[in-house]
Amino acid sequence: MARPLTAPPDEDRRAVLTRRVRLLVAVTIAYNLVEAAVAITAGNLASSAALIGFGLDSLIEVSSALAVAWQFSARDPGVRQAREKRALRVIAVAFFALAAYVTVEALRSLLGGTEAAPSTVGIVLAALSVVIMPFLSLAQRRAGRELGSATAVADSKQTLLCTYLSAALLVGLGVNALFGWAWADPAVALLIAVLAVKEGREAWRGDACCAPAGIALTAPGAADAGTEEADGCGCAPGCSCCP
Repeated sequence: MARPLTAPPDEDRRAVLTRRVRLLVAVTIAYNLVEAAVAITAGNLASSAALIGFGLDSLIEVSSALAVAWQFSARDPGVRQAREKRALRVIAVAFFALAAYVTVEALRSLLGGTEAAPSTVGIVLAALSVVIMPFLSLAQRRAGRELGSATAVADSKQTLLCTYLSAALLVGLGVNALFGWAWADPAVALLIAVLAVKEGREAWRGDACCAPAGIALTAPGAADAGTEEADGCGCAPGCSCCP
């Protein structure tokens, strides 16, 4: 059943949440830079489209996190809110660029390119990301929802996508290593591309979603004096920001 939108956090709570988002963004950037360097290097050595695509996704995550960092670098909440739509556009375009590149590389591999060799480094990296990324995503999503920031929520979803991609990559690399099924690598790469397009579309139209105390209240068709109802996650009507 729908429930009323939650009340905005007070000034002190907003300050705490803003600092938390900034910290989580910094950790995300640092981890993804290391992840990208390892994945792209290992992918080139193994001729793995999936590993290279995974590394590029890590760089996309960095660009997304940098967009959120730019938004939250403003001390004035009004300025942060004004920057939100532009930051979401950066996140969406980055997703689309990733999808285009990975699709081309995966199809080239499937249609007669070099077969991917097994990569132990890639398997270890994917396993680590499966463990680490869900915690970063959950923490940022909770802070973003309470703060009313669609960009923080969108960035947390990108981090969650990295978890799914890590799991898919782990399966693909593992199958290739165990059974020699080289086709599994570009198949996983294509899955990465499909998920990237989906998340890019959501980020592009997500400027009025998932912000129970923020811009969702001023979206077209939103509440008059806060009487509009939200879904079970506290999102604006028509939005799908639940995990």
